[in-house]
Amino acid sequence: MMEPGVTAAQQIRQVLIFLAFLGGPSVLSETWNYSVAEEMETGSSIANIIKDMGVGDLTARGARVIFDDYQPYLRLELETGNLLLNKKLDREELCGTREPCILHFQVLLENPLQFFQAELLVEDINDHPPTFLEKLIFLNISEGATPGTSFQMDNAQDLDVGINGVQNYTISPNPYFYLKLKDGGKGRKYPELVLDGPLDREREPSVSLILTATDGGSLPRSATALIQVVVVDVNDNAPKFERTLYEVQVPENSPVDSLVIKVSATDLDTGMNGEISYSFSHVSRDVRKTFKIHPTSGEVHLKAPLDFEVIQSYTINVQAVDGGSLSGKSAIIVQVTDVNDNPPEIVFTSVISPIPENGLSEMVVAVFSVRDQDSGDNSRMMCSIPDNLPFLLKPTFKNFYTLVTESSLDRESRAEYNITITVTDLGTPRLTTQHTITVQVSDVNDNAPAFTQTSYTLFVQENNSPALHIGTISATDSDSGSNAHITYSLLPTHDPQLALSSLISINADNGQLFALRALDYEALQTFEFRVGATDQGLPALSSQALVRVLVLDANDNDPFVLYPTQNASAPCTELLPRAAEPGYLVTKVVAVDRDSGQNAWLSFQLLKATEPGLFTVWAHNGEVRTSRLLSERDAPKHRLLLLVKDNGDPPRSASVTLHVLVVDGFSQPYLPLPEVGQEPAQDEDALTLYLVIALASVSSLFFLSVLLFVGVRLCRRARAASLGGCSVPEAHFPGHLMDFSGRETLSQSYQYEVCLTGVSDTKDFQFLKPVSPDHQVVTCVEENSTSMNGFGYN
Repeated sequence: MMEPGVTAAQQIRQVLIFLAFLGGPSVLSETWNYSVAEEMETGSSIANIIKDMGVGDLTARGARVIFDDYQPYLRLELETGNLLLNKKLDREELCGTREPCILHFQVLLENPLQFFQAELLVEDINDHPPTFLEKLIFLNISEGATPGTSFQMDNAQDLDVGINGVQNYTISPNPYFYLKLKDGGKGRKYPELVLDGPLDREREPSVSLILTATDGGSLPRSATALIQVVVVDVNDNAPKFERTLYEVQVPENSPVDSLVIKVSATDLDTGMNGEISYSFSHVSRDVRKTFKIHPTSGEVHLKAPLDFEVIQSYTINVQAVDGGSLSGKSAIIVQVTDVNDNPPEIVFTSVISPIPENGLSEMVVAVFSVRDQDSGDNSRMMCSIPDNLPFLLKPTFKNFYTLVTESSLDRESRAEYNITITVTDLGTPRLTTQHTITVQVSDVNDNAPAFTQTSYTLFVQENNSPALHIGTISATDSDSGSNAHITYSLLPTHDPQLALSSLISINADNGQLFALRALDYEALQTFEFRVGATDQGLPALSSQALVRVLVLDANDNDPFVLYPTQNASAPCTELLPRAAEPGYLVTKVVAVDRDSGQNAWLSFQLLKATEPGLFTVWAHNGEVRTSRLLSERDAPKHRLLLLVKDNGDPPRSASVTLHVLVVDGFSQPYLPLPEVGQEPAQDEDALTLYLVIALASVSSLFFLSVLLFVGVRLCRRARAASLGGCSVPEAHFPGHLMDFSGRETLSQSYQYEVCLTGVSDTKDFQFLKPVSPDHQVVTCVEENSTSMNGFGYN
């Protein structure tokens, strides 16, 4: 609760200031004063800071209460804003005799960072009675003492303060003494026993008195001590100290038994009355625990270690008593000087870890306070962190600091920082305290996956087995956690002719690529597609890479012979003049291979011949040439079996049969052939059948070919069929089966056309010289009614 009856003078309200360091935390310098009676029950409500300080949601703002000595005296209810006692408070334990007993604390709000200063006054209650250190007090007084002489008595001790401390002393009724109170400063009162009438040792050698001390509580408490006054013979002179007040400074690190000061008193009497004894008089428990005095020499020594941080000064009352019981009084003021014997302390109020890597600069990482129990320069401190870190230290108020980021952090560069905070005081020697905190940097999805290559080239042998693993793409992500978890996918292709989903699949987890079906080089030599890598961040980031698949050719196609065509019912026959020179070109075998590369490199070989030594075949171009001159003994008809073989592994091959007819001259061909002469009727029937088949084929091509092109071809086929010769059927071969890079088997272009009639009996031939490839037609020449056979060689 707010302290009742607090006036404007009592409740100091300072000006609101902001220690703003580039947008740093705000600090309210207004001090909020609260009070609580000691020994109040735990859980008692003290105040409501939501109403008093005008703050909002305490839970969201991370509110907390911090005392200077870091003890949890109060507890803050975040839901209601009530400040509650966390435990019973004992004012005497917290503050001793210090008055007022004020506990300083701060209300810290973390989000955004804000401080409120407050004080808690612990009010004293009368929970302790006065006590006398000595229950029996002996006092020697000379019978010659004059009335009005005063004798100082030991005062009573009371742990309570103020009105609850000792307020009055009384003495039991007697005819010799009365009591007078003397002000000892700081609200303390000392009793003095004053002689009211003369003493007579012979009549009454001793007097017993009861001294009563009473406090000022609402229910007063009291204590008593017995004073035994002994009447002694006349002692003319009392001891007298050299000084009425001694002052001395003693360092707090002085060893036990070290000399503090020496007091000295003199007595003009002689004998026993001149013998002086020194002792403490009316001193506190702390003095008796800390110091001791030698009764004869008057030297005061340390009995226990000093601690400036606990007690800064002591007041020691000493007395010198002679043998006649007269005494002299003096006082010693012992000032304890501070020594830099306490290193600085660091107490962290809040440490935020991890912090996001994309956080703004000057984001609060930690809030801490420093303190040094020494005084003066010994308590002044410097706080620092290493220079090579992206953090700054900013003072807020009093000894509080905030550790903030200097700029945005990058987790991929550094994911953890060990920050050593060093606090050094300015004492001699300087004392240093270090504390290291570890700050983790949390990941933000600020890095897209990166492929190890911008493009990938994969090679796949055709005729592969389905689901074959053909390669792996890989991407990395510098982020962590789900932000670095990569999923791979096939991106839609822009080529409508490429059915990518039926060709390739990808493993979304590891980027493995698989061919879904067997690939055919002759149908698809290469294709491209793009793959994507997407992380699982929010928002998700992705990247792309190009994948190029090259289908490798396998030797899975046999060579195909274009010329001569293979027709068992109507074999093609080449004519060879008997007068041909060695090396004469008889014909050329033309073949292709749908494969590529060395699988399409063709070689030609003569396997079998009617006359083995008469013909040779050039291995690389398929040309069939004569190897010698023909003789009369050579057969007029020759059958050659040729092999066309590719260069694959293993090689594949095809065979072709070639008929060669030897003629004496083109004007008198050797016709009819032996087989034809034997069965002319049978050959004419077969020829008619083949003509019908050829016409049907031409008719089917009519609807697919250009009219002019088909017309020319039909003219040729009709003319060839009517003459009974052999013709070269034409067929369309896909462009990818042709090799236009110099791998053709014909080194020159040749065109042959034979015009024959099955019933012609003339033996005249006309030999036409080769024509250029530009001429597409060779005409047939007629003489009168006799047909001539024309051969055109190119």
